[in-house]
Amino acid sequence: MNRKQKKNLVRIILTAILMTALHFVPSEGAARFCLYLVPYFIIGYDILIKAAKGIKNRQPLDENFLMAVATAGAIILALYSGSGDYTEAVAVMLFYQIGEWFQSYAIGKSRQNISDLMDIRPDYANVENLGKLEQIDPSEVEIGTVIIIQAGEKIPIDGVIIEGASTLNTSALTGESLPRNVKVGDEVISGCININGVLKVRTTKLFEDSTASKILDLVENASSRKSKSENFITKFARIYTPAVVGAAAVLFIIPSLVTGDISTWLYRALIFLVISCPCALVISIPLTFFAGLGGASRAGVLIKGSNFLETLSKVRTVVMDKTGTLTKGIFEVDAVHPISTNCISENPTEARQLLHYSAHVESYSTHPIAATLRKAYPSENDGCKVENVEELAGLGICANVNGNIIHVGNEKLMEQIGAAWRPCTKIGTIIHVAVNGNYAGHIIVADKLKPHSKKSIDALYKIGVNRIVMLTGDIKEVAEKIAAELKIKEFYSGLLPAQKVEHIEKILSEKSFAVAFVGDGINDAPVLARADIGIAMGAMGSDAAIEAADVVLMDDDPMKIYTAIKIAKKTLEIVKENIYFAIGIKFLCLILGAVGVANMWFAIFADVGVMVIAVLNALRALRV
Repeated sequence: MNRKQKKNLVRIILTAILMTALHFVPSEGAARFCLYLVPYFIIGYDILIKAAKGIKNRQPLDENFLMAVATAGAIILALYSGSGDYTEAVAVMLFYQIGEWFQSYAIGKSRQNISDLMDIRPDYANVENLGKLEQIDPSEVEIGTVIIIQAGEKIPIDGVIIEGASTLNTSALTGESLPRNVKVGDEVISGCININGVLKVRTTKLFEDSTASKILDLVENASSRKSKSENFITKFARIYTPAVVGAAAVLFIIPSLVTGDISTWLYRALIFLVISCPCALVISIPLTFFAGLGGASRAGVLIKGSNFLETLSKVRTVVMDKTGTLTKGIFEVDAVHPISTNCISENPTEARQLLHYSAHVESYSTHPIAATLRKAYPSENDGCKVENVEELAGLGICANVNGNIIHVGNEKLMEQIGAAWRPCTKIGTIIHVAVNGNYAGHIIVADKLKPHSKKSIDALYKIGVNRIVMLTGDIKEVAEKIAAELKIKEFYSGLLPAQKVEHIEKILSEKSFAVAFVGDGINDAPVLARADIGIAMGAMGSDAAIEAADVVLMDDDPMKIYTAIKIAKKTLEIVKENIYFAIGIKFLCLILGAVGVANMWFAIFADVGVMVIAVLNALRALRV
């Protein structure tokens, strides 16, 4: 609770105490009038000041003007009738301020999620100077500078570890509590917290281009992009407020002239004004979107504005890139088939020997498949002697391992050396191995599904997505295998980036609802930009993703796609609930007030009660 909220809460409590005390104080006439002015001005002075400023600036028709006119009118009516009942006027101000306090609290609560995210902003960077650590402003650090991150400190700028190993807390960026282990050669991004160990990092970006800065800029500007619902409420309030003020004037003037009963129709007009205040709509709708954006950011889903949140809620078709979205984008050994006496052997020793030879031959290669083979055989440093390593462009690699000539590569390499290679029916990239010119077997490497890919597809169907399409540059057999595992009926393979755009264009022309595209945000930037909603997957540190996408998922979990759509749907459901509830109650109460059924206490509920209920309902958007 901030200072202003505490101050207003004190005013509310003090006014309530004074009203209760005055109920038991015998007074009448001028003395009673003066006594009730005290709590009236304590609770309502700021409303009266704002109303006066609105009149001065020729923009009087807002909720402050309505409250000021209604309460001042109630006091004048009490003086005119001689009843001395000033309680209603003070009560209107009191309950209005209670509603405003709830609104302020709700906004503060939703802002807390944004504030928590803002905590990723680093305060300083450690730079070594003459053997001592010096804390400098991160904005002053140049690319290529070596910075030191101690245990418990935030990483201030993106870079590469050149010394040390540690565990990083990435929860502020991803919404996940699972820590990430890092070592020399790994890239690290700003905003993460170094849990243990000391890291030396060589910066690869300037502070303003680092991940934390870009994310903070994205979140800070999200509220400036208004949804259609918010724009509707703004236009509605501009027409509605003058209309109800005019209606209240007509309700007072015409019946008063006809009946001659000024006090009755003035009282009804004042009730009409209190009821008509559009606070519930004007406050709760933007607050609901703000809460939705805050709740999403807490879950590691960054949505660039209320307009994108609204469009996301209407998504019925999701188009996905395969590599890096549904699969890990990293090759893994799927199977090892050693050949013994012209048939596939099931002997694990022979399979290990095949991996052993392959890993040693690939020990000096930078190819991604070479890294996969080395990872599959963790005992690479087993003392084997590797000599005469030769890269064979477009074919593979060969080397002398402990006196044996080992060839590792594709079918063309086997044919060139005269090794009778055998085909494999298993789907994946086939790596053939020959020992001293004799075919020894093959290793199948494949891109593996992410752990939650299948679950995410099932969840999307359940939440109302009725069409899921997979696009990939992979060959048809690989795409078919992945699609079958995930139960995706529609897929297109062998596509170049330009062809993916063509497919999105075709899907957009067929659509009746919004189309979302999910990609890695780097190679898929053109498609992300073309879809109704572009969702960048696992985009920590990816400038292209943050720039091209409308929604940025801060980790690699496909379930975040479901989370993003679920948050959007929930937020829009709450918006609709508040619109129907607020407008429905308002018009019902306005009719009751006009015909004399509703009194001032009823009017207070119609205004403040509806606003408080709508605001509390809006807060539900914070919870994912």
